[in-house]
Amino acid sequence: MVGNMSNLKGTLVDKADRVADAPSNNWVYRTLPRGAWPYAQLARWDRPIGWQLLLWPCWWSAALAPQAVAAGAVHTGLPSLWHLALFLIGAIAMRGAGCTYNDLVDQKIDDMVARTRSRPLPSGRVTRRQAKMFLALQAAVGFLVLIQFNNFAILLGIASLGTVAIYPFLKRFTDWPQLGLGLAFSWGALMGWAGYWGTLSLAPVLLYTGSILWVIGYDTIYAHQDKEDDALVGVRSTARLFGERTKGALTILYLGTLALFLAAFVSTGQASGGGVSWPAYAGLAIGAFQMIWQIRTLDIDDPDQCLGLFKSNTIFGWIVFFGLIVSALWSLSFPIPAT
Repeated sequence: MVGNMSNLKGTLVDKADRVADAPSNNWVYRTLPRGAWPYAQLARWDRPIGWQLLLWPCWWSAALAPQAVAAGAVHTGLPSLWHLALFLIGAIAMRGAGCTYNDLVDQKIDDMVARTRSRPLPSGRVTRRQAKMFLALQAAVGFLVLIQFNNFAILLGIASLGTVAIYPFLKRFTDWPQLGLGLAFSWGALMGWAGYWGTLSLAPVLLYTGSILWVIGYDTIYAHQDKEDDALVGVRSTARLFGERTKGALTILYLGTLALFLAAFVSTGQASGGGVSWPAYAGLAIGAFQMIWQIRTLDIDDPDQCLGLFKSNTIFGWIVFFGLIVSALWSLSFPIPAT
């Protein structure tokens, strides 16, 4: 009897309270009260890949900054654990706020697409007023995180809101909404550096530009899941733009990512007795193989595989990050004499 009731409950939950493309075994549904589920779905807490991908440029930059040469001083330290924690909290809060904002803007479009019709707003489980209040709450958490940094980083973080604001509208007017996502999701490549130095230099700009190409690449893979529905409702994307040429486009985008990351690492000043050491470059090389695997494996007509390859980009994030961490440890153990 208990088993039957459990199965019945699971069936009712699946039909009434779940989002079609969301996982059904997430901690959200095991630990949060049912009334909180629609808000968790708005923030995509049941799909952590989004905040993970938002986090990586922050952590890369936070790990790169202490290894740079600036103002005549050589720094070869590890990133601040406090900054890493702040970026983690901020990524979760602001990714959730961004998703809530996107759902408010896209409610009518989401109602026309099978994969998104069951989301909280188009399904009517959350009102627009409730979603706006939840958006404000998440933005407040993000602001509390932001003001822990220096004044320059605070102003830089506020400036990022411009890229967030325009992103949901780009798919109505351009084939390059993924570029808008890249501008927003890569901002952390500037923030990690600014949080450490209180300014910007060439290295974070190169890291930011490379991250933009990376985001365009992985979100193109993701967008291939929706290309048929997008065509029906008039939504544009690089997946539709590239079509059968997607693998070639990804090759160019990912090569550009690697080249710009390499330039960012070099520009930290190794020739001056500082900068990243060989483990960072080794990590970048290993990351290149992960990217090659994505391109070779990709079947643009297999939505499940596209989703899996999209999610695999967090592995690339870990590879680059660990390369930078080991680089810092190596430099601390075997310092290069300043010239």
